[in-house]
Amino acid sequence: MSQAHSHDHASHGSVKSYGIGFVLSVILTVIPFWMVMSGNFSQHDTMLGIVGFAVVQVLVHLKYFLHLNFSEEGRLNTLSFLFTAMVIVLLIALSVWIIFSADALMMR
Repeated sequence: MSQAHSHDHASHGSVKSYGIGFVLSVILTVIPFWMVMSGNFSQHDTMLGIVGFAVVQVLVHLKYFLHLNFSEEGRLNTLSFLFTAMVIVLLIALSVWIIFSADALMMR
């Protein structure tokens, strides 16, 4: 087998880890859906719940489906992903800041 095709299959996950990720994803989708549809929560609490569960769901997807971790093998991929995410967040946040600042300085 050539060096280019040899992979560490342990890092690709198992049926059990994919099953856990799937179940967690479904739960993390159903709870915010229930929060919205039940109407038992204020708009502020509902929005906080949706954002909170979305963040947790992103972390579940990163761990169980993309297999990002800080083990010796996955550290480089994880750091690359985090750096890319930081650049994207900065790009969007600073673009919005520049747009709002330019709008505030426009003559009306």
